[in-house]
Amino acid sequence: MDPSKRDPIGLVGLGLMGSALAPRILAHRYPLVVWNRTRDKATEWIERGALWSENPLQQCTRIILCLYSSEVVEEVLHKWLPSIRPGHIIIDTTTGDPSQSRRWQQRLADLGAAYLDAPISGSSHQTREGQATVIASGDRKPFDACSDLWPVLGKRVFYVGACGNAANMKLVSNLVLGLNRAALAEGLALAERLGIDGQQALEVLRGSAAYSQQMDTKGDKMVGRDYATQAKLSQHLKDIRLILNAAHQVGMHPELVDVHRKWLEQGEAMGLGEMDNSAVIEVVRRMAVDGSADRNAP
Repeated sequence: MDPSKRDPIGLVGLGLMGSALAPRILAHRYPLVVWNRTRDKATEWIERGALWSENPLQQCTRIILCLYSSEVVEEVLHKWLPSIRPGHIIIDTTTGDPSQSRRWQQRLADLGAAYLDAPISGSSHQTREGQATVIASGDRKPFDACSDLWPVLGKRVFYVGACGNAANMKLVSNLVLGLNRAALAEGLALAERLGIDGQQALEVLRGSAAYSQQMDTKGDKMVGRDYATQAKLSQHLKDIRLILNAAHQVGMHPELVDVHRKWLEQGEAMGLGEMDNSAVIEVVRRMAVDGSADRNAP
């Protein structure tokens, strides 16, 4: 498609994930219209060619939401509901409540618009590099109408059917992802206590049957105590609570996830909530020392 003929894309939310998608949208030469609850976060993207709008639905047919939770999605879309018109496609990348996704699909369908839940699996760094995975669900027609955008959002795209399925699948993905990260943290902490150099332990694990991608994305951060944020510890705790709620609704009580929840809650109590989720290893290190995690992290 001739870039000069491309319709503008709205991007709502410029946190870690929104700020990873903004440069990709611009690099693919789409006109970009942005909004964030605090306008100062938009300054960089405005300087790089994006336009600010108090209501991107007025300028854009396709709008990508990158918000913290379903509650924030509710707040933002409710405010803009009078602007929704037939033909609008809302692509919601938020990791949120599947029931809320289904609710918004119905509300928008009643207005002649479309809602796709399309959470992104991958850190902000992976997303910025085009290595993330998109899981999308909703009506097939609007999904196909966004075929040009999916490669911008991620390297792999899975369409999983009816609205809400993608939100559920993202919770399943985050369950496994989080436990892989927690297992890596516990393994590296044990190696340290056994007197094994952390970097050497990580190298062996990467070359063994225990390998997971978390060793590549989080292993060096854990060993080097580098908790520059790619995805916040507190944000994963929010996701863990959604996972537990979804599981309880279908009669499951995943015990490993509940242990992970307690670790993350301890991490918040230690002041790690705004740090990268790899900081969970500090909880394990503290427990290894004194059996608790009540004190401030180093």
